Amino acid sequence: MVIKVLQNKSFFQRWKFNRSLARHMELKKLKYSEILQVLKYKNINTLFQPIVGVVNSSLIGYEALNRPIKPRNFSSTEDFYRFLGDTDQIFQFEQLTRQHSIEKYVELSWKNKSTNKEFIFLNVHPKVLNDANYRSGETLFFVEKYGLDPRQIVFEITEKQAVHDYTQFERVLANYRYQGFKIAIDDVGAGYNSLKTMMCIKPDFIKLDRSFIQKIDKNHSQQELVNLFVQYASQANSKVIAEGVERFEELQILIKLKVDYAQGYYIGRPSVSLIESDLDYKFSI
Repeated sequence: MVIKVLQNKSFFQRWKFNRSLARHMELKKLKYSEILQVLKYKNINTLFQPIVGVVNSSLIGYEALNRPIKPRNFSSTEDFYRFLGDTDQIFQFEQLTRQHSIEKYVELSWKNKSTNKEFIFLNVHPKVLNDANYRSGETLFFVEKYGLDPRQIVFEITEKQAVHDYTQFERVLANYRYQGFKIAIDDVGAGYNSLKTMMCIKPDFIKLDRSFIQKIDKNHSQQELVNLFVQYASQANSKVIAEGVERFEELQILIKLKVDYAQGYYIGRPSVSLIESDLDYKFSI
């Protein structure tokens, strides 16, 4: 009797596991299919978040943030990008978002009658740099087509996935730099990998992870760490951007620590337009 109960229990557990696995595989198929639909119909919404000088509040550029429009099978934008990074569509997607971001920026600059001389920060997944579809000069051609200077374009390397081949990584980045593009490392300090990448490639911009910035006015240890990054950046000829600035008190500390630039909800939320109107007011409170 006991043996039969155990056998039934074992059968039920296997059935439960197989059912769960089948659901998981079906969801993966649905997610992959949705990515293909996003690519086919260009269902992307591009937002721009301003980046400003900490001392004088001058606008230096925007980070372009691309989000799928009303995703059905993804719980969040982060879920979408996490899944995308493990597929064979990452290169095609980033190619689409680069073009879309530049097109929208030029369009909005024309509407605002602005000089369109700001930096444009474009997120790049490390995996893309090793993609077999990579073709040198393609981005440069597209940038020049829209009358922009490649020195305005900053490739922001996201560090949510480890870089495994640093030789290839540096080779591709050197090629971009030769063409005039600039390089930023995102989420610096969030893990060992971002620190290693920062030291290897010596980026033009070091974007400090928001964990260093939030409530920095109440934590002396955070202030000391940010100060170390500022000192390192000065020696490496890099500029520091503090991400996740949400309060004036945080901004005050960044001014004291001589951080170069700031980005976050206090500065300006991601928007479909190029926002810069109330920055002087916020910095003068």
